[in-house]
Amino acid sequence: MADQMLPEVRSVAPGQVLRLCRCGRCASLPDAAADCAGVLVLTVGRERHLLLCRCGRSTSLPYCDGSHAPEAPGLKARWQRFMGR
Repeated sequence: MADQMLPEVRSVAPGQVLRLCRCGRCASLPDAAADCAGVLVLTVGRERHLLLCRCGRSTSLPYCDGSHAPEAPGLKARWQRFMGR
């Protein structure tokens, strides 16, 4: 698991404006580059934590969907993968 790029957990506050990449090709993932064609401008409405993709493989960019991890058949295997066992 050491060679995998794990998602970023980002704390955000109300009123904060984020420019997040949806194309998956920006070197600054999860943040969008100035010329990103798929930029998502997000104005935060409430304090929360976002799980953001840094590998670019998520099907729900800029949010992490677990695509960075190898397949795990069944709930037990997914839970063990999540816990790092």
